[in-house]
Amino acid sequence: MTPQSHAGMLPIEHLTGAVCRNLVGILTDIDDTITTDGRLPAAAYSMLERLSDAGLLVVPVTGRPAGWCDMIARLWPIAGIVGENGAFAMRYDHERREMRHLRNLDGPARKANRDRLTKLAETILKAVPGTALASDQQYREADLAIDFCEDVPALGDADIQRIVDHFHAAGAVAKVSSIHVNGWFGNWDKLTMSKRFMSQEFGIDLEARKDRFVYCGDSPNDAPMFGFFPNACGVANVADFLDKMEALPTFIAKSHGGEGFVEIGERILQARAGV
Repeated sequence: MTPQSHAGMLPIEHLTGAVCRNLVGILTDIDDTITTDGRLPAAAYSMLERLSDAGLLVVPVTGRPAGWCDMIARLWPIAGIVGENGAFAMRYDHERREMRHLRNLDGPARKANRDRLTKLAETILKAVPGTALASDQQYREADLAIDFCEDVPALGDADIQRIVDHFHAAGAVAKVSSIHVNGWFGNWDKLTMSKRFMSQEFGIDLEARKDRFVYCGDSPNDAPMFGFFPNACGVANVADFLDKMEALPTFIAKSHGGEGFVEIGERILQARAGV
């Protein structure tokens, strides 16, 4: 199946030079968007640096945990990071040597939610055989991640839906990524925190300037971002979730995972250079 036939998504070559030259920033998912088969290719990491060096605000927007995000904010060539599907954002100030945090919940509220999520985890793991806590769960602040294929044999769609149903029955939000079902008690998502982060840290009204950003992603939990950004881009594996997506990106790369992200980045950089 060619990219042109993917539910109206356009090949990345259709991302115009005018749009690319006008960009302020790149927001991107991590797992299966800049990674490939669970690994971060050197070319994808290099592309983050190249985009940053080109003057763009590069911000990963991920379901990964606070512990990982602290490291990423400090060490990667990025402007900041949104983690746990919008529970918080972090930005490391290298001049002051301090981490700046934005959170939706204070400490007592996070602890109360953690107690509820711990009980819910026990229920889900018993009710859906083959599931496991995500290996990064111990580094999380605000959500519960149930692994259905990262470090366990892949479960089918029916089992994934059962996990989602248990979250919903408990009154929690649930989002499906390419590897986990993430659930939390709260009304945030990737988009709401991205808007807050851009406003408070950079003075950017994302609602008014969404056409000056590209979002890159691959799976159903990216749908709010795909629906919001007119120039959203998907790596090729987004096509695996066509029947599960509430919104699709405007553009799609030919390649999967990190190679697809590099393809998107090359298009942006070449267009900005007038190539």
